[in-house]
Amino acid sequence: MKKVLTVTDHNRDSGYHYIYPVVSRRAGGVSIGINLNVNNACNWRCIYCNVPNLKRGNPAPIDLVLLEQELRAFLNDILHGDFMQRQVSEADRQLQDIAFSGNGEPTNAPEFPFIVPLVIQILSEVNLLGNIKIRVITNGSMINKPSVLASLQQLSYANGEVWFKLDAGTKAGIMRINDVLIDPNSHMNRLKKCAAACPTFIQTCVFTLDGEPPSAQEIAAYLTRVTQVGTVIKGIHLYGVARQSMQAEAARISQVSATWLDDLAAKIARLGIAVKVSA
Repeated sequence: MKKVLTVTDHNRDSGYHYIYPVVSRRAGGVSIGINLNVNNACNWRCIYCNVPNLKRGNPAPIDLVLLEQELRAFLNDILHGDFMQRQVSEADRQLQDIAFSGNGEPTNAPEFPFIVPLVIQILSEVNLLGNIKIRVITNGSMINKPSVLASLQQLSYANGEVWFKLDAGTKAGIMRINDVLIDPNSHMNRLKKCAAACPTFIQTCVFTLDGEPPSAQEIAAYLTRVTQVGTVIKGIHLYGVARQSMQAEAARISQVSATWLDDLAAKIARLGIAVKVSA
């Protein structure tokens, strides 16, 4: 008998190659993940990432036929089988979304622009299009690619939205958390393009590193960044670490207190930006 899914276990080992179910605390129920990075390769390396054996690089080629077969089969199990009864607690038995997430940056896959319309077509055929969300959970690094932007524009007409990563407001903070050297101003420009193409939320992970939460200076810089895009984003998903990091820094990472997280949320709310907190 398979174990019941929980928010603290996002194991991708579902018996499928590309498709995996999770119970998502931020989505509020069952999320069908599409993993386009089955080789555990990503162009960033966030130190809180719970992907084991994470490596730098690009996704392996995607078998589009297999992905389609798996998505159809899994949706059939949810809609007409007993998946929910077998593996989901009664309180979480709501299918909320299909999410491009997985073990790396999904928009880095060359096949991403072909998979988006495929998902839209399948959801239309099973009468779910418009009734559940299609989400792209992204670090935003590929937003300048015309094919990625065009795909996000397609999603905007299919009840889609983007969760765009912003964990820090300074170059040093981004390097410390995401292990990538980028210009924050360029990242904010990508965020603005993303929000113009498809409804977009910022997603921010907050934690203590070596026992210390982000400094006052880092928080001030972060608030300055979100102010720059406050009128174009739909809001911010602010969350702590719920799952064990699988990176070398794991022992240095722990949760911030609920009070600290709520205090940061209050600062964001005072800027007139909607914020949702997931401890």
